[in-house]
Amino acid sequence: MNNTWDVEARALVLEGLVIPVSIGIHDFERNGAQRLSINVRVELDPDPLTKDEDIHSVVDYDYLRSGITALAESRHFELQETFCAEILDLCFSKSSVMKAHVKTAKLDVYPNCDAVGIEVDAVRRRGDAA
Repeated sequence: MNNTWDVEARALVLEGLVIPVSIGIHDFERNGAQRLSINVRVELDPDPLTKDEDIHSVVDYDYLRSGITALAESRHFELQETFCAEILDLCFSKSSVMKAHVKTAKLDVYPNCDAVGIEVDAVRRRGDAA
């Protein structure tokens, strides 16, 4: 098969992961986990797409889901910003990740809001290797 296209960008997306997280600075937030919605987009090195159907030749998105879940279970987080920073560390643990966008949102804070959260965009520093 002869490609008539070139890959300019490729991304791995995890959307709408809702998990319980012990998070918050207030005393009442320390009494139990809160539902957090998590969305992650990682932009990958635009190497040519593989056609060999081998999972080892791509970035398996399960590392994000399982890694974020383990992170959420690991401890209490004071701030969503801290939780996002640790998710970014997880994202950049793969050398092919060039950029990452992380959005977290507490789903049950205010009765008249769907969610309150934080979004962070980050790029790999030049010379950094995973």
